Amino acid sequence: MTMARIYVDAVYVDGIYTAAMSFFVGRHTELRLLHKRLDRVIASRTGSAIAIRGRRQVGKSRLVQEFCDLADIPYLYFAATKGASAVESVTALLAELADSSLAAAGRALPPVGVTGGWPDAFRVLDSTLPETPSIVVLDEVPWLAEQDRVFDGALQTAWDRLWSQRPVLLVLLGSDLHMMERLTAYDRPFYGRADNLVLGPLNPAETGRALGLDGADAIDAHLVTGGLPGILRSWPSGMPPAEFLRRECEDPAAPLFGVPESSMLAEFPDPDQAHRVVESIGGDNRTHANIAATAGSTQGKIPSGTLSPLLRRLTEEKRVLAVDHPLSTTPGKPGLYRVADSNLRFYLPIGRSIQDQARRGRPHIGARVLDRQWTSWRGRAVEPLIREALELAGQAGDLPWPDTGSVGGWWNRQHNPEVDLVGADRSPVATRIDFAGSIKWITSRFDRHDLEALRHAAGHVPGYDDRRSGLVVVSLSGADISVDDVDLVWGPDDIMGCWTAG
Repeated sequence: MTMARIYVDAVYVDGIYTAAMSFFVGRHTELRLLHKRLDRVIASRTGSAIAIRGRRQVGKSRLVQEFCDLADIPYLYFAATKGASAVESVTALLAELADSSLAAAGRALPPVGVTGGWPDAFRVLDSTLPETPSIVVLDEVPWLAEQDRVFDGALQTAWDRLWSQRPVLLVLLGSDLHMMERLTAYDRPFYGRADNLVLGPLNPAETGRALGLDGADAIDAHLVTGGLPGILRSWPSGMPPAEFLRRECEDPAAPLFGVPESSMLAEFPDPDQAHRVVESIGGDNRTHANIAATAGSTQGKIPSGTLSPLLRRLTEEKRVLAVDHPLSTTPGKPGLYRVADSNLRFYLPIGRSIQDQARRGRPHIGARVLDRQWTSWRGRAVEPLIREALELAGQAGDLPWPDTGSVGGWWNRQHNPEVDLVGADRSPVATRIDFAGSIKWITSRFDRHDLEALRHAAGHVPGYDDRRSGLVVVSLSGADISVDDVDLVWGPDDIMGCWTAG
């Protein structure tokens, strides 16, 4: 079977992008941002620094390597090793430096036998930098910082006294989002010295272009892959999602399963309480009470005083979880938690079961698991994507309500009724409700029975006024209602258009 070639269709040459072919997915905007900073270095003959953070497997290292290759100037790319000592890391950096194009173009070859710490290593690096523009990449900076408390201060000193006056672009990468944020925080040595770039997954339009898919197929592909380049490279171009998923049921080592598995092992190497909480939420236990009960131990449920700060850490620091709050003109509860990355959200309840069956040589059982759970999983997983699409459209002024600034959902403590879509001027507490809406993401069309249910549920949303608030329908298979019954009907192409237009 011929595997997909995924191309970046632009190369930066003399200030413009020209056609090229490469095993690289999207990232045109990010490449432009990096080249912009390199142009600044070239023009000013002084240093510039950028810190790039993003979760594992999102493509940080691949993006920067592609940038270094396209820039075609001397560079050093050093990737840290987790758990290595400071001495081992310094030794590895100097060895990498000696073999790099930076050393070949530098003022002097790096000395051998250097055994000092980071201050000495950075001085050696400075003595090797050429007079012409160059790039220095330090990958997984948090691992270096956790090995040696001196690292942050040594980096700041080297930058201030040495590198900032040289034509060098310093690129700092890290997968620990919280530690990378702290690297440039106001109370840390490197504050104010680096621009910050958050690298997220590819958006649905980029996913669709990379795989040669559009509409509903592109959305399905984005949901199961999470827009992660490491998974997209394994997807043959033009292959429909149903066929791809069936094929992967036979391969326990497929990136579709291996990427989220390694992510879980990296984030939670031990089966601790945080691990159980993520597992619980991945199993669709979304409220505080249900998580406390299902993630507990033989001693009972997790106490609120333990669970609440843990959920905050997993949401605000680790970014493994996201929390949705009911959107209306009055404060609402309860908040509902979900696994933030949709690939991991697919893996925990479905993908891992398929992988386990494949390991046992029973792919047909894994296919049954997929058939049984796919429709309900997809219907829930697509909701955040549709809300994001409508929010983008509202902020761009492309909705009948030009001032819509936030889109969420609404529910009460009994979850009866639940409203899939609520558009408002702001969140978490709105002053105006623009619309309420329903998502029907199955093969049957949205009909008059669904419309009556929507009208009934919308009336319960605090702030909804049927004299000025509208109704929105988003349906996978279209709608069998009059165009006068609702204000907006969207399908898969409308959702995809919110990113294509950007």
